[in-house]
Formats: sequence, C-alpha cells, structure tokens
Amino acid sequence: MKPNQPVAEIIKIDAKGKVFGRLASQVAILLRGKNKPGFKYNVAPNVKVVVTNLSSLGFTGTKLDTKIYYRFSGYPGGIKKMSLGEWWAKQPERLFRHTVKLMLPKNRLSARLLTNLKTYSETEK
Repeated sequence: MKPNQPVAEIIKIDAKGKVFGRLASQVAILLRGKNKPGFKYNVAPNVKVVVTNLSSLGFTGTKLDTKIYYRFSGYPGGIKKMSLGEWWAKQPERLFRHTVKLMLPKNRLSARLLTNLKTYSETEK
C-alpha cells in the first residue's frame, strides 16, 4: 500500500438466494460509487466488492435453457454457441464478471473498476 493512500472500503455480499441479474446490477452500482453522495462519473471510488456463494444464485424464468451466447473465431464454420446453463455450470465466476462488465461504462475506467471485484463460488475461507 502506498503512503497517504486511504484504506479501501470493503463491501461483502452473500449471493445466497438472490437473483443473478439484480445482484449484478447492484454490484455495478457499488463499483462505480453511485450509492455515495459524492459520486463523480470520471473517478473510480476506493471501494472493493466481494461476492461469495455465487453457486447458489438463482435465475428467473427459463433463461438457463433459452439464453444462448455466441462466439465467432473468424473462420468459416467457426461459430460456437453455449447456453447460459452450460456456461454457469462450467464457470460461474467468469459469467458473473462478464455480466457486471457489460453493466459498466464502455471506457478505460471500467477495467480499473473490475479490478475491485472479487467473486467466489463458495463461502470465502
């Protein structure tokens, strides 16, 4: 830690029993500092968000089966698709980070904001 640097505020969130998208939007708001009275759109606040128990998050409706994510390699026949349920079963932390990233502004500040997010599938040890 650098001298004269204020200690970061740590916000711990237990994801047990919460809805995926609503929690992701709440985390995006906390990372940007929009819950503070001194919010500035061009300044990254000194806050760290820790989300635990990601594996016990819930989804509404039939999104796990119907929502499809596509990737394209650029080669003929190189399109790959994966359902939300498949991605959630393989990499829940990566999917959550991806969702929060899409909710942040599309500029250089978003990369700095994402470094303040820590996610864990199970309870933190």
